This record gives sequence, C-alpha cells and structure tokens, in this order.
Amino acid sequence: MKKIMYVLLFAFILLFSINANAQWIQMSNGMGNITVWSLAVNGNNVIAGTGGSNGVYLSTDNGTNWTQTSLNNQSVYSFAINGNNIFAGTPAYGVYLSTNNGTNWTQTSLNNQTVHSLAINGNNIFAGTPTFGVYLSTNNGTNWTQTSLNNREVSALLVNGNNVFAGTDLGVYLTTNNGTNWTQTSLNNRNVRSLAINGNYVFAGTAGNGVYLSTNNGTNWTQTSFNNRTVYSLTLSGNNIFAGTDTSGVFVSNNNGASWTQRNEGLGNFQVNALCILNNYIFAGTVANSVYRRTLSELTGVHTITNDIPQQFSLNQNYPNPFNPVTKIRFDIPPLEGARGRIVKLIIFNILGMEVATLVNEQLKPGTYEVDWDGSSYASGIYYYKLFSNNFSETKKMILVK
Repeated sequence: MKKIMYVLLFAFILLFSINANAQWIQMSNGMGNITVWSLAVNGNNVIAGTGGSNGVYLSTDNGTNWTQTSLNNQSVYSFAINGNNIFAGTPAYGVYLSTNNGTNWTQTSLNNQTVHSLAINGNNIFAGTPTFGVYLSTNNGTNWTQTSLNNREVSALLVNGNNVFAGTDLGVYLTTNNGTNWTQTSLNNRNVRSLAINGNYVFAGTAGNGVYLSTNNGTNWTQTSFNNRTVYSLTLSGNNIFAGTDTSGVFVSNNNGASWTQRNEGLGNFQVNALCILNNYIFAGTVANSVYRRTLSELTGVHTITNDIPQQFSLNQNYPNPFNPVTKIRFDIPPLEGARGRIVKLIIFNILGMEVATLVNEQLKPGTYEVDWDGSSYASGIYYYKLFSNNFSETKKMILVK
C-alpha cells in the first residue's frame, strides 16, 4: 500500500510539474515590473522598448536576463530593424538609431514627433505618427519627408514587397510607390492598432472590433470570429496567429484566423502591447509586468514526442489516413553540427501543387515531433505534405474524406 501511495504521489507531482511548465513565465530579471510597449528580434537577441522613460532593454539569452542599453531616458513605442541598424520610435522625440546592437544610440533628424510605428522597405524607412501621418527617410534616417498620408493617426505599419500598409484611425491605407500615393482600402471605418501578414493573408487588429482578414491584398476585408476585443499586437508562425489584447491577454488561432482560443495560462488578463517569436519561444510585452515568455510549440500544436536524438530525417505517414477532419503527422529532426537547431518547414499542398497550409515554419532542436492538421476548412480529396530542412525534403500523400 505504501509503495502504491508513493507511485501515486510521484505521478501527481509529475503531472503538476508538466502543467506548471505549460504556461507563460515572467522574464523580468534585470528589468523589473515595468511596462513594455514594443518587442523585436535582432539575430538571436530580443529587444524591448519600455515605458516610464526606461528606454531599450536587450536580452541575449532568450529573455532570461535583460540589460538596459544607453537609450535609457525615453519611452519606446516601436522598432524596425535593417541589418545592423535598429530604429526606435519614441514619444515627442522622434526616431533614434543604433548601428551596434543598441550599445550606442543617435537621435535622427525626425526629432520632434511621437512615433507609434516603424517599418522598413529596402532603403526606405517609414515612421507612423499620431497626428501627422507617415514620414519617410531614404537615407538611413538622416533626412525625413512627410508623405501624402499626412493627417491620420498611424498606429501600425507593415511592408510586403512593394506594398506598404498603414493602420490608421480610419482603417487601412496602402501605398505601392513608397508613400508617394496612398489609397484607403475597404477597411475604412475601424481604428486599426496592429497589422500582420502571412502570404496572401493580411490581418488587422482593431480597437474594440477584434481582427479583420484580407485575402486579396487589402481589397476586401472580413471580420473574423474574434470580433470584440482591442488588439494591440499581432504576430505569426505559419498558420498560427497570436493576438495581444487590451484586457484579455493573448488569443491564438491555429487556422489562419478561422477560430480563436484564449491562452493565458500563467499570464492572466494582462494588457499585451507587443509580441515576438525567437528560438521556439513567444514573448509578450505587458503593462507594468514586463515580459512573459512561453514555449511556442505549446500554442502551435507542434509537440515534442521524445527526448531521444534521431540520427536521420524521417517523415512518417499521417494517421489516421484517410481522415476526417483531423490527422497527425510525425517527423524526426537530427542534430546539425555547430548549430542549436534547424529551420524546419512542414507544408500542405493540394493535388494541383498549390500550397494550402503551413504547419511548421520555425527553428526546432533535434528530436521527434508531432503536429495536427485540421482539414475541416478544406474540401475532400488527396493532399500532400512535405518536410523541408537544409538539404532534406520528403513528401507523402494523405486523403481527406468528409
């Protein structure tokens, strides 16, 4: 009887440990409980723009420790990164530039505006302001010119090829000629606070009306089922969309916005101003509670099956097969000498060879993984799934029957 009790106690402790780890963890060492307005990834570093004139913090170890940079007397609302150049948007003092990973900062000539958003398209740097629209620099921030979108509050900017989207107090505007001309899209009656893009899918987070989706470059927009929150931040990993909200923490969609789930385990209903992804972690910048971190695979459905290290790549047959509507796909990732992990992609194609879903697109450590694919939004028929990593690729067939 005593032995059975020990076994049960061990099982309970193990289960509690697993559940406790499957949650958001505060990562505030060196930063304290301050507001984080913005987050960005620079190589293997995470940078955080904070409130209360605490400036920019840098982490080189996935958020475990933070160091305050020399930009330490401003609040920082936004970042944009281009190679070695980091641009930081501040309230009232415009844009600052660092060319050495945040060690030193220089105020650019855009020095008397509040800058809520930044984006880079080649040599062009765009800065969104709350009153005077969008400014443009074509020489690394040395000079700035106000664009023709000059009388709107611009909270978000997004670049996709030659297209630059601006999220404003009157919806989304688009320029295809680097700000010379702007066109208001059909999403023209919402206050847009955040933008994100995944292939042909453009997402807009709004004030009080949740997330809108365009599948044709902003010509038409549809409100998703996530329709009653203010969304300050959006970030993407494959078909997975993460939304940071005003008073409800983080919501996740694993199917390009078709359905959403609140995932606040360990986080609570904090206001989440910023989100970013690095090294299989997702980071959330909050009001007055610094940065929280969570393992990305806990939210994307990419599950680690075993800690054993495979010796070679392997893509298993999905199961069940045929399936309706959910199937599982398992694959092995071997070690890569001199690297912490591999960039792995697992993509679904239809019988015509058209890409219909990206299940995995991230850096994974060596191991055996399993991911679910929900085909409820797709027609019955034959599909192919292909695993890419470095010089390896393998394709298998599966059948969806409804």
